[in-house]
Amino acid sequence: MGYVCPGSVRLTVHLRFLVPANIRHNSGGNVYNARLAEGLGALGVEVEVLAVDGSWPEANTNDRRRLGGLLSERQAGTEHTSGTEHTSGTVTLVDGLIACGAPDELEAAAAAGHPAWVLLHMPSPTHPDGERRSLRAAAGVICSSSSAADHATKRHGVRGSRVALPGTDPAPVAAGSRPPHIVAVAAVLPNKCQLLTVEALTKVQDLEWTASLAGTPDADPVYAAQVRAAIDANGLGHRIQLTGQLMGQELADEWHRADLSLLVSRAEAFGLVVTESLARGIPVIVRAGTGAVEALGMGNLAPEGKEEALPGTAVVLPGPDHIDPEVLAAVIRTWLTDATLRAGWQSAALAAREHLPGWDTTARDVLGIFAAGYAKPQ
Repeated sequence: MGYVCPGSVRLTVHLRFLVPANIRHNSGGNVYNARLAEGLGALGVEVEVLAVDGSWPEANTNDRRRLGGLLSERQAGTEHTSGTEHTSGTVTLVDGLIACGAPDELEAAAAAGHPAWVLLHMPSPTHPDGERRSLRAAAGVICSSSSAADHATKRHGVRGSRVALPGTDPAPVAAGSRPPHIVAVAAVLPNKCQLLTVEALTKVQDLEWTASLAGTPDADPVYAAQVRAAIDANGLGHRIQLTGQLMGQELADEWHRADLSLLVSRAEAFGLVVTESLARGIPVIVRAGTGAVEALGMGNLAPEGKEEALPGTAVVLPGPDHIDPEVLAAVIRTWLTDATLRAGWQSAALAAREHLPGWDTTARDVLGIFAAGYAKPQ
């Protein structure tokens, strides 16, 4: 792969992309990693994806030792050709979930003169010190959202991290359903707040709707059982379906019959589900103060300083330590009963879908970040 970046540097690189082997459900980070590797490959980059064993970020000594071995190879060499600097070699990119659990190994690689790059998806709530050390030891930090980049700066003092936002695949406009169908596509986990969603829907039982909670229950079986129990206790088994993780045509069919999407997680760095919804013209309710707000505005081309109708809304919800469904229930009730609001959200979602960047844009952004890093004076 050859790439000419500012400063007349031609970059030819083999990318070794280290991803966590222990995250098997369909997470946003996994999707981003897979599509980034695919997109870079389409641009001519030689990409080697290495699934690193270990319960990251809680990896044991042997797992971290193996990681150290993967980081030990020298990453780049430089030669000059016809007056143009030509940089070639191997670049290692490490998923942030691995990096925050292995600061010693990242620091050792940097001390040996071949630091790895770090791809930060979601800031670590449990390993802040390891995250800080790893980001500071990195050759560069690439963030998949602006909120993650802000976190790196404000929490760890890491300046100069670059953002490569997720792409979105084109999709047909959802047909919707009658009565309206609401979807929440996410692994069934406490952070994703399916219990809050169930309790909110309980308070609008007097209106017509159906709903699906589409995501694996295997990531946290205890919490999934609590969600199922709440559905049954409120007599909503005939209206709310726990589908499990959907893939392929089953997921496409679920999207196609949806009228509204929910992503009310306590924390989100971005929220790929939001742009996947918008790609189908489906409006979204997200939680204010999370990275999902950035995703909600992705297709908004309004000039700076001018307000544009959002394809949904960002709702200020109560704190993370308790479930208070009243606010979310009120927003859902308004959407169900106000035809003008409902039409406005859908119109904004249909407009947004025309301007969402693809995964090819993400790959070009990342490649440009690598190239710009080599163009800097050493």
